[in-house]
Amino acid sequence: MKFAEEPAAILARLDTLRAADAPTHGGHVLSYVYDSGLAELDELAAAAIRAVQPVNGLDPTTFTSVAVMEGEVVAFARELLNGSQEVVGSVTTGGTESCLLAVKTARDNHQFSGKARLLAPVTVHAAFQKAAHYFGLTLDLVPVGPDGRADAQAMIDRMGPDVALVVVSAPSYPHAALDPIAEVGAAAASRGIACHVDACIGGWVLPFWSGLEPWDFRVPGVTSVSADLHKFGYAPKGVSVLLQRGRDRQRAQFFTTTRWPGYPVVNPTMLGSKSAGALAAGWAITHALGRDGLGELAASCERSTAALVSLIDSIDGLRVVGSPVGPLIAVAMDATAPADRRVDPHHWADQVRSHGWLLQLQPGLAQSDGSVLPHTTHLTITPVTEAVLPELSAALVAAADEVRGIPTVTPADVLGALPSSLVAGLSSPDAPPLDSESAFAILASIGLVSSESGGLPDRMAPFLALVAALPAPLTERLLTEFIARVVEPRG
Repeated sequence: MKFAEEPAAILARLDTLRAADAPTHGGHVLSYVYDSGLAELDELAAAAIRAVQPVNGLDPTTFTSVAVMEGEVVAFARELLNGSQEVVGSVTTGGTESCLLAVKTARDNHQFSGKARLLAPVTVHAAFQKAAHYFGLTLDLVPVGPDGRADAQAMIDRMGPDVALVVVSAPSYPHAALDPIAEVGAAAASRGIACHVDACIGGWVLPFWSGLEPWDFRVPGVTSVSADLHKFGYAPKGVSVLLQRGRDRQRAQFFTTTRWPGYPVVNPTMLGSKSAGALAAGWAITHALGRDGLGELAASCERSTAALVSLIDSIDGLRVVGSPVGPLIAVAMDATAPADRRVDPHHWADQVRSHGWLLQLQPGLAQSDGSVLPHTTHLTITPVTEAVLPELSAALVAAADEVRGIPTVTPADVLGALPSSLVAGLSSPDAPPLDSESAFAILASIGLVSSESGGLPDRMAPFLALVAALPAPLTERLLTEFIARVVEPRG
């Protein structure tokens, strides 16, 4: 058969496309990627994926390797998270799917005649906002303290018979705060409310972290836990585990039907047909590392996190938010410093990028009680960070020196740069919904896109200020347009 394009040429172009990506190895991207620093693991994962490339994970009775691998991954996770034999689970395609299924299970097990409520701290992962939207629950977000940690009593006070699920984080992504899981779990159990621990980012590393109170299935009130293998399990995207306490409870997670003329459909997760590749890679890595190997990598993360927390707290004008639990750090401006000594975390992140390191900018948030969580910069620490710690530390210090005293970009600054007629139109309560062309025109006017291509500006601080300045529904519509345009066909 003659191919339309030669395979070698196709792969050469793919290499060119990949060269434009942010680097996935080497520790220069401190979000999104989880580099173990072990090339052998990458090779093992690639070989495992290739071995199951034609396999359809839809049917573990036909492809029995899927059943064996899934069972062994769930067993490993169950032991790691201190679950008894009553804890069962599923391998999913990622944290979002695990969170969605935890909510779906709770909703379907909930005995309440009215609309169910999902109760969580405001710092809970956005996947739970998606789950409430998809599955028709009322989302009840509770303000957190200045350290980003959920207030146990505030959560307990909001519990009621309409709550199908209460969610707590181990830890929360924005601030690396370990929520008061024991207190919330006990209160939920006494009221017959399901309690989910979102350990998507912490589930494979917190079991080895120093000095933590019980947060997993050791807490009797915890009914489910999610933990992503593609984070600190070092597997390729996307593979996660959702564990549920009790077989009968977990069966509500499934979708099953015989009411069509085709094969009986039995789906434990959201997808039907699915690749077995990420499962095989995760399975292989758990066998290669074992508990001891994961513990060694976690120890490296803990050492690097402690070193960076100490470093950042020593930088004049910056501060670490709260007391990070796990290999995550949120950095805010030290508002107690004199104005000319303060370092805005978004200016700092932009400047660190010019030194060759990518940090993640996070907007501030006004909470329902009137308090405000400040805008921050996020760092995810991985095992490879330890090898580059001197260079990273130097870049963090140098960037802070270079932007110290530069005022924070305010909403007035960014709105003042827009045409007054545009601002008035956006602010009007009678403004019609934005169509795609109008949304694109706004994106172009603020410099986020051009008519030729998508792509981010060199400095993201002004854009994050705009996110804070505009109403959330409008910002969300603009971001939808931005991402949609990035992947549209060119020309």
